[in-house]
Amino acid sequence: MLKQNRPALSHFDQADYDYGEEQVDIIDVEKIVAIARRQLKVVLVSIGIMVALAIFYLMTAVPRYTAQADVMLDKDANEVAQAVSLLGGSSIDEASLLSQIELFYSEKIGYAVVDKLDLTHDPVFTGVSTSSSGGLGAWIRSLFGAEAVDETDMTDESIIKEQRLWALWRLQSNLVVERVGRTLIFRISYTSPSPQMAAKIADAFADAYLADQLDSKYDATRRASTWLQTRIDELRKKSLESDLAVQKFRTEHNLVTSATGTLISEQQLAEVNSAYIVAQADTAKAKAKLDRINSIIQSGDTNAVTSDSLASQTIQTLRNKFLEASKLEAEISGRLGKDHVQAVRLRGEMDEYHRLMFEELKRIAASLQSEYDVAQGREKDLRRQLSQVAGTSASDNETLVQLRELERESDTYKNLYESFLQKFQEATQEQSFPVTQTRVINRAQLPYSPSHPKKGVTLLIAIFLGGMIGCGVGAYREFRDRFFRTGDQIRSETGLEYLGSAPMVTELMSADQVASNMTIHPRLVHKKKSISSYVIDHPLSAFAETLRSAKIAADLAIGERTPKVIGIVSVLPHEGKTSVATNFAELLASQGSRTLLIDGDLRSPGLTRSIASHAEVGIVEALLEDRPLSSLLLMDPDTKLAVLPAVVKHRLPHTSELVSSMAMSRLLDEAGRAFDHIVIDLPPLGPVVDARAVAPKIDAFILVVEWGKTARKVVRSTLNSEPQIVDKCLGVVLNKVDYDKMKFYRSYGSGEFYYARYQSYYSEAD
Repeated sequence: MLKQNRPALSHFDQADYDYGEEQVDIIDVEKIVAIARRQLKVVLVSIGIMVALAIFYLMTAVPRYTAQADVMLDKDANEVAQAVSLLGGSSIDEASLLSQIELFYSEKIGYAVVDKLDLTHDPVFTGVSTSSSGGLGAWIRSLFGAEAVDETDMTDESIIKEQRLWALWRLQSNLVVERVGRTLIFRISYTSPSPQMAAKIADAFADAYLADQLDSKYDATRRASTWLQTRIDELRKKSLESDLAVQKFRTEHNLVTSATGTLISEQQLAEVNSAYIVAQADTAKAKAKLDRINSIIQSGDTNAVTSDSLASQTIQTLRNKFLEASKLEAEISGRLGKDHVQAVRLRGEMDEYHRLMFEELKRIAASLQSEYDVAQGREKDLRRQLSQVAGTSASDNETLVQLRELERESDTYKNLYESFLQKFQEATQEQSFPVTQTRVINRAQLPYSPSHPKKGVTLLIAIFLGGMIGCGVGAYREFRDRFFRTGDQIRSETGLEYLGSAPMVTELMSADQVASNMTIHPRLVHKKKSISSYVIDHPLSAFAETLRSAKIAADLAIGERTPKVIGIVSVLPHEGKTSVATNFAELLASQGSRTLLIDGDLRSPGLTRSIASHAEVGIVEALLEDRPLSSLLLMDPDTKLAVLPAVVKHRLPHTSELVSSMAMSRLLDEAGRAFDHIVIDLPPLGPVVDARAVAPKIDAFILVVEWGKTARKVVRSTLNSEPQIVDKCLGVVLNKVDYDKMKFYRSYGSGEFYYARYQSYYSEAD
């Protein structure tokens, strides 16, 4: 069995494909250039169509003229007006500017222009004309759903109203107002077939805007003054009522405040609380002293009696004498002994000093106890007072909350009253300043050249749109291009070797050639198309070189073993595998190899129809009736190629079992004794399983893929399900290649890129 070292097909499942297109991490400039070259014709055609449409438009369009007038918002024109502005300032933001622009499109300014220029009697603006414009006006009315009205049934007022409405619509449809850069200047542009009318209307809009600004300013200040007067009266009344409510509430609840503004109860609470805190500290201090002296008395230790803890001169004197006697007693006892008279006397004095010290301590303890009792009594009295004052203060605080709310309400009304009174005075003064912050800085000039249509811009837009449409169509075509175009795609997408390409051949035999073939012996092949012997008629062609490459691949893969059984397969029908099989067998036979060509497609025997349509028996009879092979073969008189046709007189239900049967093995064994090469034209892999069934009997396969027609995805999925065929596949032949188009798919370094350099080695001549 043929085994080749090639990448496993499992990478099909792991690779990241987007509709069959390989994802890349970087921009492939070469690929982009190739796409541009392939789709250049589509882009140029699209641009040509759009340019032609643009030229037609320029030739038929009516020239129109645009006049411009400039209006500026001069916020520094009148400082007095700014100072008394009702809004409290004259800052102009983006929203305000956009609002001012929208004013030009308002009905008020539009009707002012209509009335000033008397446009209701101009047929251009009313749509009433004996020319074709009358029909255009009716068509415009139909667009807006307006039904035809018989003017004989309309009153004069209705006619005038309709004429003014149509004049306003036509005015606004040709008006453009825009801000000039980041300035405070508005540019009014009006476009009309008449340059005089365009200039007059632009100036009329500027004047109408200025008049509207003056009217709106006066109306605003007048309305503001009236409203402020009414509001001031209400606020004056509310302010008085709120003040009276505060005073009445204070009187009813007896709320007296101190000089600092706080309630008397709150001040008393603070004072009692401070005294209570001091009393607590005094009680704690007295208790600490009492506890200390009691502990000294209980211990009876003279060492604990210190002058810094007990401020008593008597105790201090007694303690000093005690220490002196103790020191003298220790000296005498050390020299003369403890029983010496002086030592005994001194110890008696020490005992007396000890007694006197502790009697003094008890007297001090009694005094401290009295101080402690007094401190406790004062603390209890202050605690009682604090409870009483706190209760009174809590009640006053609840009432104070209501008082403060009333005071806040009173202050609010007072501030509002003062503020509105000031605004009323400002508004009253502003009514006496009939000025506006707007002025015309440029009047409209008479235009001498048309502004529409702009030939250069129109052509550039047409070219741009044509290019965009062409690029879109080209991108869609590239997106839909999911087919095999180059050998590199064969290797990367299938993991198989690329054997070469076969050109698109559409030439048919002439009627004389067909007639001459029909007179040949019945045991000879009858070719209906010149492509059946293309490799013989064009031995130096690229097609012949491709088939030679396939032969060399078979010789290297199979070795010296004979016979070499080679199956020609495709994924889909009509990819040209029969033509490749026929020419491959012709090539082998022309090189002196004993070659047998078998039509193994029992479902659709295209090989038999192309070169042996007159045959009456073939492989079916050999398999089912066990007829001898020699009685079924046809012969090519030029190359000595033997052909075993497939004459299918009725549809065979189990063709896969037939080609995989023992009879097929015996047929191949019998053929192997007489032939060196056996080429089998097998059915496509996609629709039937015959090729898979006969795979164990085949030494090698050649896969034929149609250039630009067979999708890469179907080839990958089919090969993934046919591992036995893939393992034996010599490579892929791209068939029906259009060499004129193939150059647009070449990449630098590929075989197609250098095709022009070695094309001299090929010749399509006979």
